[in-house]
Amino acid sequence: MPVEMIGWIAPRVASEIIPPQGPPFDLDVIAHTAKVHEDADFDRVLIGYFSDAPDGFLIGAHAAAVTQKLGFLLAHRPGFVAPTLAARKLATFDQLTRGRAAVHMISGGNDSDQARDGDHVDHAGRYRRTAEYIEVLRKTWTEPKPFDHKGEFYDIVKAYSDIRCLQQPNLPVYGGGGSDAAIACLAPHVDEFMLWGEPLKETADFMAKVRGVAGTNPLTFSVSTRPILGKTEGEAWDRAHKILDQIKATFGDKKGPGPQNVGSQRLLDIAAASEVHDSCLYTALAQASGARGNSTALVGTPETVAQAMVAYYDLGATSLLIRGYDPLPDAIEYGQELIPRVRELVAERDRARDRKSGG
Repeated sequence: MPVEMIGWIAPRVASEIIPPQGPPFDLDVIAHTAKVHEDADFDRVLIGYFSDAPDGFLIGAHAAAVTQKLGFLLAHRPGFVAPTLAARKLATFDQLTRGRAAVHMISGGNDSDQARDGDHVDHAGRYRRTAEYIEVLRKTWTEPKPFDHKGEFYDIVKAYSDIRCLQQPNLPVYGGGGSDAAIACLAPHVDEFMLWGEPLKETADFMAKVRGVAGTNPLTFSVSTRPILGKTEGEAWDRAHKILDQIKATFGDKKGPGPQNVGSQRLLDIAAASEVHDSCLYTALAQASGARGNSTALVGTPETVAQAMVAYYDLGATSLLIRGYDPLPDAIEYGQELIPRVRELVAERDRARDRKSGG
């Protein structure tokens, strides 16, 4: 099946090596970033969620207004907006974008960050809440008559939504997390389970664990990495080492206490085992930055990195999220050098599979 390529959009330019530039909500940056990703043939872009960031719905609405086909994966934290209201907001966003919307459920991996928005539910409870939240979302999107719902977190009476998703029966629901609580609560409910870039063996084992818990839910997977390209292998690695030096200079000893979320802990354990895994998975950048989110890199020529990305596709990752350390120039380069080769390799895999099955 075709691979989905996901990028990243933010309301201002920033990364681990680029200090935030300009106002926190820059209309021109949003529009330019959206156009860059559409021109680069990304299928959709992730709109992140942070406790101090501008509203993602409005970022997406502005980006949708200046694009024609680019899709939007809106990160959303359950617990701060009632699920019935969130369902109506998301359905409206899907109608506004003419079917280009999806939602990524972020349960929250840091207690202090959750507390900034007044949330003090514990880690396991946040994932149970997310599972219940998704259940109510789907009911709100699809129930033809008013419905009641009484659960651990929500007690809803006669809920009904006049606005429905343009995509039927509803827009796609993504989610992720490295803990057993995350897998238990999300695997039976999400359409796509999102992973950070780990070595192939660990990725395959994790996917098998998620599939075992998903039961009859036919979910798919996404893998997120930070490609670093060069015309030669040496050029790419020189660039990767320069980025490492920049991250060390930026973060130094300011990484703070170890991460609470299991996904980041897994990345740090992998980095401690080796700086490079498989063909070109570079983990030193995750270690230097404290593994705060998607932070492992695939380093090499476009051919090397494309082959490494498609190795995740071979394991079952039908979506690949890529984001550069220099976000806009990297997105342009991905569109010119990397995405076409990834799509070509996936098409070759699919044709070979069809021939083997007699299709």
